[in-house]
Amino acid sequence: MASKTEKNIQSILTNLDIEINGSRPWDIQIHNPGFYERILSGGSLALGESYMDGWWDCEALDQFFKKILDARLDNKIKMNSILYLWVQLKAKIINAQTISRAFIIGKRHYDIGNYLFSMMLDKGMNYACGFWKNAKTLDEAQEAKLDLICRKIGLMPGMTVLDIGCGWGGFAKYAAEKYGANVYGITVSKEQVEFANKFCRGLDVKIELKDYRALKGQFDRIVSIGMFEHVGCKNYGTFLNVAHQCLKADGLFLLHAIARNTSADSTDPWIDKYIFPNSMLPSARQITSASEGLFVLEDWHSFGQYYDRTLMAWYNNFTKNWAQLKETYDEIFYRMWTYYLLISAGSFRSRRNQLWQIVFSKKGIKGNYAYRDQFSI
Repeated sequence: MASKTEKNIQSILTNLDIEINGSRPWDIQIHNPGFYERILSGGSLALGESYMDGWWDCEALDQFFKKILDARLDNKIKMNSILYLWVQLKAKIINAQTISRAFIIGKRHYDIGNYLFSMMLDKGMNYACGFWKNAKTLDEAQEAKLDLICRKIGLMPGMTVLDIGCGWGGFAKYAAEKYGANVYGITVSKEQVEFANKFCRGLDVKIELKDYRALKGQFDRIVSIGMFEHVGCKNYGTFLNVAHQCLKADGLFLLHAIARNTSADSTDPWIDKYIFPNSMLPSARQITSASEGLFVLEDWHSFGQYYDRTLMAWYNNFTKNWAQLKETYDEIFYRMWTYYLLISAGSFRSRRNQLWQIVFSKKGIKGNYAYRDQFSI
C-alpha cells in the first residue's frame, strides 16, 4: 500500500502531467521505494543525489524539469525545506566568494579534465551560451557569439583587452586572430591556464592564474564571459569597481552572464555541492545597483533561449563521446553530469534563468551606441 508521502508526491506530479512509471519521455521511473521520503526530507539536493544513486530515471530530464520549473514547484519545496533555510541563513552570514575561496571553483569544476570539456564543447572551447540567430552548428553559434562581442565593444587592431574569467582562451584567441587585439586573460583554473596559453601560442595573448581582485593596469576594452556567476552578491560592487579601475576613460566593458528573474543570495544546494561550488546567479536589480555611480549602461541584450540549444548540444556531445570518457569517469559522474546539463536546459526553456550581455561605458558614449541594431535575436 502506498504511503501518504508517496500519494502526495504522485498527486503533485500528476497535476503537472508527469506520471510515475509512465511511458512518456518526461515521466519518471522509480526504482527505489525510499525515493518519496528521501525527497520530502531533502528537497532538491535529495532529488539530484537520488538520481545519481540510480533511485529513479527519466528518459528526457530536460522535459521533466521544464514542467517542474514552469509550475514553480521548486519554490514551493524550498519554502518547506529545513536544508534550504539553512542554506539561506549561511549565505547571509558567510561571504562564500572571498579571495581565499576564489580558487575552489577552479579546482572542483574547471580542473576536472580538459579532455572532458574538449569532448563536450565546440572546437574553440567556449563554455558559455552560443548565439544561434543564423547558426546551424555549435561551432557556428560560438563563433557568432565571439564576433558579436567583438563588434559590440567596437574592437579594433592594437586595442588592449582584459578578459576576466577567460576560460580556455576561446575569446582571447578569436579577438587576437580576427581583430588584431592584445588580450590579457585571467582565470582561477590551473588547467585552463595551461590549455589557453598553448591554444593561443603565437598570438598577442597572455593568460594568468589570478583572482580578479588582484588586477592592475588599464585596458581599452574589458569582457567577462560567464564568470560573474562566481562573484557572489556580497562582491558585485567590488567586481565592478575593479572593472571600473581597469577600464580606460573612453573604454567599453561587456558583461556576459547567466542571471535570475529575482534577487537571491544563494544557489540550489545540489548545484552548489556537485557542480558550481559558491556560485550565485545575479538579478537585474543586483547588477544595476552595483553599477550605480560607476558605469553608464549602454546596452542590455537578452538571449537566454539560446542557452537551451547550447546546453542540448553539449549534452549530445557528452553522450556521443561517453564511450571514450568512461575510461576516466564513472557511472555516477555520467548521471551527475547528465542531470546538470539537462536541468540547466530545462531552466532556460522555462525562462527561469536568463542570459544577458550588458555593455557599460564609464561616462557615456557620445551620440548613440552604434552597434545595437545588428544584434536582435
